[in-house]
Amino acid sequence: MDTLQVIAIVVAGLLTLAAVALFVRTIAGFVTKFRLGQPEGRTDEPGTRTVTLVREFLGHTRMARKPVVAVAHWFVMVSFGLLVLTLVTAYGQLFDPEFALPVIGHWPPYEWIAELFGWAAVVGILVLIVVRQLRHPRGEGRRSRFWGSTFWEAYFVEAVILGVGVCIVLLRGMEYALGRAEGEPWATLAHFPLTGWVGSLFSGMSAAALGTAIVVVALVKIVISMTWMLTVALVPTMSIAWHRFLAFFNIWFKRHPDGRTSLAELAPISVGGEPVDFEAIEDLDEDAALGAGKVEDFTWKGLLDFSTCTECGRCQEQCPAWNTDKPLSPKMMVINLRNHHHAKAPWLLADEEHREAAATAFAELGDGPRPDALHGIPTSAVEAAQRELVGATEGDPTVPSGGAVIDPDVLWSCTTCGACVEQCPVDIEHVDRIVDMRRYQTLIESAFPTELGGLFKNLENKGNPWGMNARLRMDWAKDLPFEVPMAGGDVEDMAEVDYLFWVGCAGAFEDRAKKTTRAVAELLHTAGVSFAVLGDGETCTGDPARRAGNEFLFQMLAMQNVEVLKEVNATKIVVTCAHCFNTIKNEYPQVGGQFEVVHHTQLLNKLVREKRLTPVHRPDAADTSGVASTASTVTYHDPCYLGRHNQVYAPPRELLGALPGVEMREMPRHGEKSFCCGAGGARMWMEEKLGTRINLNRTEEALATGADRIAIGCPFCRVMLSDGLTEKQSQGAREEVEVVDVAQMLLAAVRRGQEPEAAEEETPEPVA
Repeated sequence: MDTLQVIAIVVAGLLTLAAVALFVRTIAGFVTKFRLGQPEGRTDEPGTRTVTLVREFLGHTRMARKPVVAVAHWFVMVSFGLLVLTLVTAYGQLFDPEFALPVIGHWPPYEWIAELFGWAAVVGILVLIVVRQLRHPRGEGRRSRFWGSTFWEAYFVEAVILGVGVCIVLLRGMEYALGRAEGEPWATLAHFPLTGWVGSLFSGMSAAALGTAIVVVALVKIVISMTWMLTVALVPTMSIAWHRFLAFFNIWFKRHPDGRTSLAELAPISVGGEPVDFEAIEDLDEDAALGAGKVEDFTWKGLLDFSTCTECGRCQEQCPAWNTDKPLSPKMMVINLRNHHHAKAPWLLADEEHREAAATAFAELGDGPRPDALHGIPTSAVEAAQRELVGATEGDPTVPSGGAVIDPDVLWSCTTCGACVEQCPVDIEHVDRIVDMRRYQTLIESAFPTELGGLFKNLENKGNPWGMNARLRMDWAKDLPFEVPMAGGDVEDMAEVDYLFWVGCAGAFEDRAKKTTRAVAELLHTAGVSFAVLGDGETCTGDPARRAGNEFLFQMLAMQNVEVLKEVNATKIVVTCAHCFNTIKNEYPQVGGQFEVVHHTQLLNKLVREKRLTPVHRPDAADTSGVASTASTVTYHDPCYLGRHNQVYAPPRELLGALPGVEMREMPRHGEKSFCCGAGGARMWMEEKLGTRINLNRTEEALATGADRIAIGCPFCRVMLSDGLTEKQSQGAREEVEVVDVAQMLLAAVRRGQEPEAAEEETPEPVA
């Protein structure tokens, strides 16, 4: 053993000991920090969870939305695990350049895999490096999904992977050359199919020189690997690196064991890991947190979410708030919460006596110099403890330099559309975290946008967002050529009819939505589908209250509706509002209501397939019935709460495709990538004061298709897109374009000789 080998062994040994010790310490620190969060049960159905993890990991199902990136990332990811043994080989080569792993060292299948994934890691990371540079903020500014990501960390990780991959390829090539120089029987291209040509570049070197080169490159590989381990151990907020470990746990612990995204129903409000209803408020401790008012109020899964973020920016790229120049970036929100969690953790882990002493000392510092620690607690942790979770921030609210962690403008810009959750490759549950912070602001601080005060009052006193009299709920049915039966009156038991028709507040009170309600009623009547309605027995489902954080108002409305539905023995419900659909179907089971719920586009599509409704040729004659005609070209807007939240994409499109003479033109952002109309998350009832209007952004995209009709399947979407169209038409857009519900287009195709409704219909603004 020569001097070089001794030096290499000493250097590698000391570096490895330090790296492993710090790495283990940091892992233990992660566990301790995550336990600071509130309890939450996420261990049910372990077998199903494991299958989901394997499917998402090996299938890269969440990454597949960007195919080139997905393929490159898959090879880089798999190579990290498969090539660990090459690191073991490198340690052996410090002692003996000819070292090979026992049994499998010269086994061709192992060698082929090592070579394939060695090259794949090099090529894959080069592709990802190119993608990052092409989408760099220097060229795209805020539109870059990498805006706000920590670039030195990304560059460091990319350099490490590239360096390790190059070392693997070089070592394989030099092993081939050394074996050839010494006449080894295994030194053939059959053992080195992808690196033999690299070895030929070293064919003129002596065996001693090749041995020295192998020791040097093996040491370089070890140094790169251990430097990476040291760096990530010292920077626990480096989630660009840590996600390769934490993502496995985050996926396994996702809300739905079967792999569904954490959308549709919101996680119920809980205290100490137990769901809380408004009837039990009196039994709670005075200091019980309703929602998240401090970082430790999040569940341990929420804290794990924050540290798992890869900073890839897919959520940011899809976010309607960010795309209309508002301060909410789901990625930056998670990064800020992650950094705050790690900064505050030492404070939370200290005992009360040290915290009080440190807080006093911190207050006495004023603007003077600050020591590294105060009474054994890092000063940065004491400072973090003084920060509010939600409140006024200093500097850019996206990346606050002081004040609170999350600015109110960030928190209340969210439409809860779910694009962030749908796109996240590591299953972070952004919407649940946002609503938890809203719950605290609404229920504890009473700090919510002023417009929501009127919404809450109307919901509580009148049972609908508009504050309309419940006696007007049946006005939509006036002058229909048939009777609309009432559940509990005309129909005593809903077992007598096929469906309960849940009209919804918009369908009952909003003029444009009333036309959808009438169209659905006529179509059901025509198809021979019996139904009944609740009339003034209906109240708001509570969706806007819940997404605005007023959980107990939601519960009150939900329990009232569930009681009414059970009284009339409703089991099958059809709804026209995507928000009502989601709430009754997915959230009412949380308060004891189990119902079979279908969206009107699903039911109508089924009726057309069964030939119970038959669309005819586009009529030439016209009258003044106010029913939309079948348009020659139509583009369909996916409602977020029908599409992303509930995966209903095909039925509305199949229905439109069944209409004679209709040509579908998809918008660039459709299906799972559909862009929000701007009404969700109670935003329908709030003024849009920041950036540009979301509904205008979507309307412009719809108009760009050149379609004559913008078809929708939700009254909220109809209001937003109709308002957007009116504004665009005032600026010169085509006057003949109109926004109509899919049901109206079907009715026009079923009935001959109908005239399109006017696009300029006047509808009262929502009353806040």
